[in-house]
Amino acid sequence: MACDEPAALSGIFTRQNSASAVSLDFEPDTDYKFVETLEDRYKCAYCHLVLRNPHQTGCGHRFCQQCILSLRSLNAVPTCPVDKETIKMHEVFKDNCCKREVLNLLVFCKNIPYCNSKIILGRYQEHLQQCLFESVQCTNDGCCDQILRKDLKEHLSRHCKFREEMCQYCNKYVMLINIKNHEKNDCPDYPVLCLQNCSQIILKKEIEKHHAVCPEAEVDCPYKQYGCLVKVKRGKLAEHENSALREHMLQILDKNSRLEEQISDLYKSLECKEIKIQQLAEAIKKCEKEFRQFTQLFGKNSNLMLSTQALASHLDKSARLESQVKQLMQMANQQQSKLDLRPLFDTIENVKQKIALMETYDQRLVVLEGQSSKHDLQINIHKAQLNKNEERFKLLEGTCYNGKLIWKITDYKMKKKEAVEGRVLSIFSQPFYTSRCGYRLCARAYLNGDGVGKGTHVSLYFVVMRGEFDSLLLWPFKQKVTLMLLDQSGKKNHVVEVFRADPNSSSFKRPDGEMNIASGCPRFVSHAVLENTKNTYIRDDTLFLKVVVDLTDLEEL
Repeated sequence: MACDEPAALSGIFTRQNSASAVSLDFEPDTDYKFVETLEDRYKCAYCHLVLRNPHQTGCGHRFCQQCILSLRSLNAVPTCPVDKETIKMHEVFKDNCCKREVLNLLVFCKNIPYCNSKIILGRYQEHLQQCLFESVQCTNDGCCDQILRKDLKEHLSRHCKFREEMCQYCNKYVMLINIKNHEKNDCPDYPVLCLQNCSQIILKKEIEKHHAVCPEAEVDCPYKQYGCLVKVKRGKLAEHENSALREHMLQILDKNSRLEEQISDLYKSLECKEIKIQQLAEAIKKCEKEFRQFTQLFGKNSNLMLSTQALASHLDKSARLESQVKQLMQMANQQQSKLDLRPLFDTIENVKQKIALMETYDQRLVVLEGQSSKHDLQINIHKAQLNKNEERFKLLEGTCYNGKLIWKITDYKMKKKEAVEGRVLSIFSQPFYTSRCGYRLCARAYLNGDGVGKGTHVSLYFVVMRGEFDSLLLWPFKQKVTLMLLDQSGKKNHVVEVFRADPNSSSFKRPDGEMNIASGCPRFVSHAVLENTKNTYIRDDTLFLKVVVDLTDLEEL
C-alpha cells in the first residue's frame, strides 16, 4: 500500500532506529559549506545533496524523504538509482540515527569570512537568526533597506529615513522623511516670517494674533466713518492722524453740519404731523357734537326708520374717523421714536470733545516737535563724537611702533578709477612710529601716478607727520627708508625702492603743520607690471605696500 503525502508516508514506513526524535532541522536547497568533506553516506542517492529527513530502503541506500516521494510519483514501480533494485515501500524506514548524525555535522556560516562561526547543521537557521553579519531588513515601516544585523541599531538610530525624530519646534515625534513637510504645514510652533513684511519671526499658531497688532498691516483710518478712505500701515497710523489732522477735523465738521440739517428736517416733519393730529382731533369733536344732536332728534322724531338710518350713517362715519385717528396716533408715535435725538446729540457732543482733544494734541505736538529737534541735535553730536572715537580706536589698534608699516589697500580698481576721474587723487595710510615716543610717519600713494608717473605708474611717497614727542627728537630726520610692493605668491618677488632721507630737504625737518611735503618715488611701479595677470601683486582686488625705516643708530627716548 502506497501513499502520496509525506505525513502519510512517514506513517506507512517501518519505524526502525526510532530513538527519541531529534528536534533539529535545516533548510533544503541551500549550498552548505561543511567543515569536513561531506561523506557519501550522508548524501542522498537520488539528489546527491546532504540528506534531509533520511529514509533507508531495503537495498540499504539512503534517500531524502522528498526524493523517495519523487521516485514513486515518477514510476509506479520505483527502482533504486544506485543498484536498480525495486524499492518496496513497506521496507522503507525513517533513519533517525543517520538524521542525528547529519544534523550534528559542522558547517561554516554562510557569511564567512566576516563570520567565523562553526555550527552544527541542525542549528544553522537558529544561528542565522543571531548572526551579526546576516543581512536583515530594516524594521521601520516603509523602509526596504537590507542591513547587516550588527549595523541595524546604528541604522535605526542614525541613517534610516523612516525613523522617528523629535520635531525641534513642537517636540512631537515625526518620521524623518516627513519632518520638513510637518514643520512647514502641520507644526504649530514652526517659526514663520510675517506676511506683512515687518521682518518679524512668529510661531505659526500665533500668526493671526500677530496680524492684529502688526505695524506693517494695512488698516482703515479711524475716521473712515467721517469720510477718510485712506488705508495706512498700523505703525504709521499715528503719523497719518497727525499729518491729516486738518482734513479729519473738516470731515467731522462737514458730517456735523449734515446731521444738523437732518435734525432740522425732522423737526419740520414733526410739526406737520402735529398739525394733522390737531385737525383730526377737531374733526372728532365735530362728529361727537353732531352725534349728540342726532341723539336729541331721535328722541323727538317719530320717524324711527329715518332716524335709525341717519344714526347708522353717523356711527359709521365716526368709526372711520376714530380708526383714522388711531392710525395717525401710531404714525406719530413711530415718528416720535424715530426722532429720538438723544443718541444724535450724544454723537455730536462726542465729536465736539474729540475736536477739542485734537486741538490740545496739536499744541502738544508742536511742543514735542521742538523737544524732538533738540534731542536730534544732541544725538547727532553724540554720534559725531562716537565716530571720532571709533576712528581713533581703529588707528590705535592698527598702529605700529617698530618703524614698519604693512598697508593693505582694498578695492584697488574702484580707488584707481576715482584717481583717474580726479575725484580722489591720493590716499594716506594709517600713521606708524619708530618707537612708542618716536617719529610719527605715514605713506601716501597716488594710484594713477603723480608728476612724471601720472597715468602710467603708481607713485609711493614717505611722509613725516607732526608727533607728540617732536620736541624731544633729533632733527632733521636722517634714517634710511625702504618702500616695497609685496608679492602675494609667497615667492618674495617684491618690488623694492630704497632711499636715505636728505637732511637738507624740507620734507625731513621738524613739521610746522600737520605733515611735511611727501618724498619718495613717482615711478614706484608701472601699471603694466602691477596689473599683469602673470604677477601676483594684486589678489582679490587687494595689494599690500610695506614701508621700513632703518632704526640703526636711532636712540630711543
